Amino acid sequence: MTDEFTTEIYYDEDADVSHIDDKTVAVLGYGSQGHAHALNLHDSGVDVVVGLRESSASRAAAEDEGLEVATPVEAAARADIVKMLVPDTVQPAVFEEIRDELDAGDTLQFAHGFNIHYGQIEPPEDVDVTMVAPKSPGHLVRRNYEKGEGTPGLLAICQDATGDAKEEGLAYAKAIGCTRAGTIQTTFREETETDLFGEQAVLCGGVTDLVKAGFETLVDAGYSPEMAYFECLNELKLIVDLMYEGGHMEMWNSVSDTAEYGGLTRGEDVINREGMEQILEEVQEGTFAREWIAENQAHRPSYKQLREAEENHQIEEVGARLRELFDWQAEEDAEEAEQEEVRADD
Repeated sequence: MTDEFTTEIYYDEDADVSHIDDKTVAVLGYGSQGHAHALNLHDSGVDVVVGLRESSASRAAAEDEGLEVATPVEAAARADIVKMLVPDTVQPAVFEEIRDELDAGDTLQFAHGFNIHYGQIEPPEDVDVTMVAPKSPGHLVRRNYEKGEGTPGLLAICQDATGDAKEEGLAYAKAIGCTRAGTIQTTFREETETDLFGEQAVLCGGVTDLVKAGFETLVDAGYSPEMAYFECLNELKLIVDLMYEGGHMEMWNSVSDTAEYGGLTRGEDVINREGMEQILEEVQEGTFAREWIAENQAHRPSYKQLREAEENHQIEEVGARLRELFDWQAEEDAEEAEQEEVRADD
């Protein structure tokens, strides 16, 4: 085992914001990520214009923060760097609108590689195509920047028409605070495929189904829904926080020996590695991408049905009732309200 990382990680001393000092950045979208990027760039002295449609409800919020707002086409026409921070499903249509505003030597930049990797967007050959992606929700990217702290991020270069794509990308990463914490060099393919796999198999799909399955197993066996909720959902945050702070061993060292032995000997029984490998294969082959694109083209019938079932699950009703009874609810409500202000991407 080696202590050396093969992946390059860049910090503030590796980046120079002067590479974008004389450039204008068009931030398309003002949702969770858009507002954080635009405000952090602005506070770092970068010339920023926010691109939003005329009917966008976010226009007033951006203007209230002292930011210049224009339509996406107008913003892209002025910009040297166009940052795509509208939802993945909207990006191809927005790109078609602004394509003619991309001049030779400009940069088309993303925070997720989906549309480039799966060929939904095909940029001109004479522009740089890069990715600078904070690995955190936007409200934390902004909060960490304001506190003088940073948010880990990713840098990827898909197309380097100018020869300066890396230096410019690092400058952007520094301007939004990512190099304070560390910015990892990756590729569009690696970011896209690991991101989709992680969301589906672990972070979103795997965790929620594990929690629901545990909850249902206890309730079906006659235990109270309240106890099932606390054991299978509420305490999950405590465990994840420990793992986040110091890895698996920090968690194992913090729980009882009984919990550790039970986890080490039984945890593997609930994990389906073949299922995970199948999920990864579908991501790599583009099966999931084609399915999700078709789902959106059909106006999301399956998505809506699945989401409704999730909203009506017993664990949601029990959780809502229990959260009203405890002191920590007020604090969580305040944070959730803050997140809601910036959650809807434009």
